[in-house]
Amino acid sequence: MILAIPSPLAVALGIATAAAYGFAAAAGARLSRKTTQWALGLAWLLHAAVLGHGLVGSQPHFGFAPALSVTAWLVLTVYAVESSMYPQMKVRRALALLGAAAVLLGVLFPGTPLHVSASPWLPLHLALGIASYGLFGAAVVHAWLITRAEKQIRLATEPQAGLPLLTLERLTFRFVMAGFVLLSATLLAGLLFSETLYGASFRGWKWDHKTVFSVLAWISFAVLLIGRVRFGWRGRTARRVLYAGSVLLLLAYVGSRFVLEVVLARGTS
Repeated sequence: MILAIPSPLAVALGIATAAAYGFAAAAGARLSRKTTQWALGLAWLLHAAVLGHGLVGSQPHFGFAPALSVTAWLVLTVYAVESSMYPQMKVRRALALLGAAAVLLGVLFPGTPLHVSASPWLPLHLALGIASYGLFGAAVVHAWLITRAEKQIRLATEPQAGLPLLTLERLTFRFVMAGFVLLSATLLAGLLFSETLYGASFRGWKWDHKTVFSVLAWISFAVLLIGRVRFGWRGRTARRVLYAGSVLLLLAYVGSRFVLEVVLARGTS
């Protein structure tokens, strides 16, 4: 198996970012909230530099690990915005560890060069799809917070999230709705403009593994939203459908790219 070799700058940025995330995770309990936020903010900025170097550098690369890295960065971005409105949310340590793992994975597997015949609009198309990953990732984090809060309520302990369950639930479905809109736009663009985006060698709708899993994920999220509006789905039922759709979406690009890049060691984009 032949793996792509990252540039020394990418390695240095990745290690520095992982170290910053690690510091924010390890020292969060001993430092003040403001100091921890500054440490996490520095790691977030370094993470953005790592992504920028890989996506818009002299030879843009993308793959399953960069996709996970972008997703983690977007989830952290959502948290940064939410923490200013809901400072009682306490998931900094878990998200910092997630960011460190995603960055290191991106250093080990930097992806493959984008197809030479691809349109300059392809990075925007990829960004649209990965943005939906980030929003659904944020929805999964909030669903996990709901599960944790419910467990703590059953144990008669104070929920560490500090947010009412109804607020967490409302935020979860807002992220699901926004992610569904972006996922729908991504699939529609792939259906209508695949030849423009990927070049003349890509004609028409291709029913490959990525497409099948993406459509199944879209159906799952559509069922979730319809069930929410029509039947008032909430609680465990809604979370199970959300988790199922998220797994399908993860398999759509990340899973198929992992098989191509690592298992089969192919350099296709």
